[in-house]
Amino acid sequence: MWIRMMLLRLPEARTTGFLPSIEVPVVKIRQRETGFVGTRFKVMKSVFPRLVLAAIFVSAAVLLWFEIRVTQPEQAADNEKPAAVKLGPFNRIDNPKSLPELHFVDGSGAQHTLADFSGKVVLLNLWATWCPPCREEMPSLDRLHARMGGNDFHVLAISTDLQGISVVQTFYQTAGISSLEAYIDQNGETESALKVPGLPTTLLVDRRGKAIGVKVGPADWDSDTVTAVVNAQIAASVDGGK
Repeated sequence: MWIRMMLLRLPEARTTGFLPSIEVPVVKIRQRETGFVGTRFKVMKSVFPRLVLAAIFVSAAVLLWFEIRVTQPEQAADNEKPAAVKLGPFNRIDNPKSLPELHFVDGSGAQHTLADFSGKVVLLNLWATWCPPCREEMPSLDRLHARMGGNDFHVLAISTDLQGISVVQTFYQTAGISSLEAYIDQNGETESALKVPGLPTTLLVDRRGKAIGVKVGPADWDSDTVTAVVNAQIAASVDGGK
């Protein structure tokens, strides 16, 4: 009977603290579990921002890789464009037109027209001895003509000085211009016909006598860029019949 009573009272002891040795370990385990869970939560709290940053970094790297993959072919394609498309210092003339018949004279007084240079790529430069930037760029034009002038290419520098051919010849001697021939349009007809906005103005003329590029202002005409443009135009004119 006594044993039966004890068995019946055992559950009551659990609820009233009769078995503290049982209740306490359960609480401790719960505390440990709670502590373990809390520790896991703290760990996750500290790791989560790092995971986010890592994800952002990986995403940025992937986007950068795709951008490089996309832009590199475009840059390569642009670099592979023929030099004829890029006219260096010249502004491209979208609809090239044949130049009007230009009249000018040389040092001996002989009359000339642009048709005298038909079949050549021509660098037509309009200038004057009183124009400082014109004087500055003239030596580079002289070097370009000395190096590339011939059956396929000609640098044609036409002065617009009103004082006559003698001032041009004097300047050539002073500046050491030895390759260019002295030409002059003393009446200003060339400037008027071409509607030149200012001096110096330089036109790139193809073999057909059509201006394909224009440069207003001075330039380094003996540069590698200009050389490449001229060579490309010579090759395009020969190969393509342009």
